[in-house]
Amino acid sequence: MIRQPIVAVLGHVDHGKTTLLDRIRGSGVANKEAGGITQHIGATEIPLETIKDICGGLVKQLNLDLTIPGLLFIDTPGHEAFTTLRKRGGALSDFAILVVDINEGFKPQTLESIEILKTYKTPFLLAANKIDKTSQWVTYENYPFAHSFSKQNKKVQQILENKIYNLVGQLYDLGFESERYDRIKKFGKQIAIVPMSGKTGEGIPELLMLLTGLAQKFLGKKLDIDTEKPANGTILEVKEEIGLGTTIDVIIYEGKIKVGDTIVLGGKRGIVTTRVRSLLKPKPLDEIRDPKFRFDHIKEVHASAGVKISAPNLGDALAGSPLVVAGENVEETEEEVEKEIESIKVETEKEGVVVKADTLGSLEALVKIFTDAKIPIRYADVGDITKRDIIEAEAVKEEDHFLGVVLGFNVKTLKNAEERSQEKNIKVILRDVIYRLIDDYKDYVEMEKALQRIREFDILTKPAKIEVLRGYVFRASKPAVVGVDILAGTLKPKVRLININDEKVGVVKGIQDRNKNIGEATKGMQVAVSIEGATVGKNLKEGDIVFTDIYENEAKLINQKYKEFLREDEDEVFQEFVKIKRKSKPFWAKSNI
Repeated sequence: MIRQPIVAVLGHVDHGKTTLLDRIRGSGVANKEAGGITQHIGATEIPLETIKDICGGLVKQLNLDLTIPGLLFIDTPGHEAFTTLRKRGGALSDFAILVVDINEGFKPQTLESIEILKTYKTPFLLAANKIDKTSQWVTYENYPFAHSFSKQNKKVQQILENKIYNLVGQLYDLGFESERYDRIKKFGKQIAIVPMSGKTGEGIPELLMLLTGLAQKFLGKKLDIDTEKPANGTILEVKEEIGLGTTIDVIIYEGKIKVGDTIVLGGKRGIVTTRVRSLLKPKPLDEIRDPKFRFDHIKEVHASAGVKISAPNLGDALAGSPLVVAGENVEETEEEVEKEIESIKVETEKEGVVVKADTLGSLEALVKIFTDAKIPIRYADVGDITKRDIIEAEAVKEEDHFLGVVLGFNVKTLKNAEERSQEKNIKVILRDVIYRLIDDYKDYVEMEKALQRIREFDILTKPAKIEVLRGYVFRASKPAVVGVDILAGTLKPKVRLININDEKVGVVKGIQDRNKNIGEATKGMQVAVSIEGATVGKNLKEGDIVFTDIYENEAKLINQKYKEFLREDEDEVFQEFVKIKRKSKPFWAKSNI
């Protein structure tokens, strides 16, 4: 038997995902001769006859022999739903529609969606929505885009073409070739852009026709299933329902599930094995009166389908988890499910970041994206951030400062974990967009590395050039105290001083400005300096020019790593100082490389 392809709808908030689905549903309901639309929990089934009716003459025009039974659209659009829709080996969805407001272009959740599609290698079409918002656009409700476009004036056509090519450019920047659907030469290599309007229905005939035709052409045997074998599915959502308690919304993508079947699924604290009490599908929308009577009870469900399952002990069920109808050997099924869940989680002794996510699907996507970015993971699991996660990061931070971080996607930080992170200075990054989470981590590492370089530079001896002022000798020795003019650079206590002949003068013991001790003096300041080891009249005279004496290894570091941190006056005096050193040692502070 051939099952209908499963289609996920993704895109940025307010770009029209729900409007598109509502329009498709509304078109089918309006035409009762088309066989109607079967409403599933978590999904909408569009039968082939309805698709043919919406597409009108396009089927005959393109001479298509359509054999798939229809399309199963996931009702919960967005990246969270898509990452939840996972199964062993990749995404549960066969195809995706990426909805983009043609007037706004790509937005954060658009980029997020594309990252997820890349991760799961899911083919997709781009629905360029809201063409009706184009200035002076004349609407032809429910017509194919080609018809509506041909009826617009030249100026409107050009405006729309420019918007389409803006999308082509944005996709190209992300590594995709694309073109307007009717100009594509190779559908396997180019992304089809379908201009459309969820509000007016324009372009939806081409969108459905392309989805149906491409699914039939490229999916082939993947759609051949045995509907009588025990079911495999994925938990989409865990929900409380009045009169039913905790239920799970499940997409069944293979086989059959019946009332009374033993099912095995993943839970937050381990495997859950229970028995199906009820299988429920929603009644038509116009029959909803009381939430207690929203559902019809059914005896069995075949793939592909969305169904609500009521069963004991579902409070711990995990969204994104596999659901399997157990055969005769329940223990074997439990082992299979546990093995699949554990294959997604990460727990090692190696140095790496700690990752937490809200569902197995989003965790799987995160692990893949971090692995592709070559960011090591020490520990990855589902759930809120706990004290244990912070302790794991502490252990890592002792070995690698940049990896001692906890990253959370769509989760919270528990109170004791937050307190521990503040006490131990462990960075916690929370985001509800995957690519932003990884970007924030990269930004954090970059900032920490910059701060580390600044800290490393700060402990180096800074170049400085000073002149001993005439008439300002306050003490001749033990220590010598003299007034100086900072000609260039930065002078700090505890640095050694030399004269222009590379002869030792002494060590700066302290610096005072207007009788107050200060930590440093910079160019243009006149201060009093105490110098241990100097004797005025012997190795230090009024009017002398002296320099801070930088160690050779420090000078090499400044040359190789920290030159950019030197101010212009510091750089000038550093070069002057190096020349003094190289008079007697020509290769002083030169790199070995």
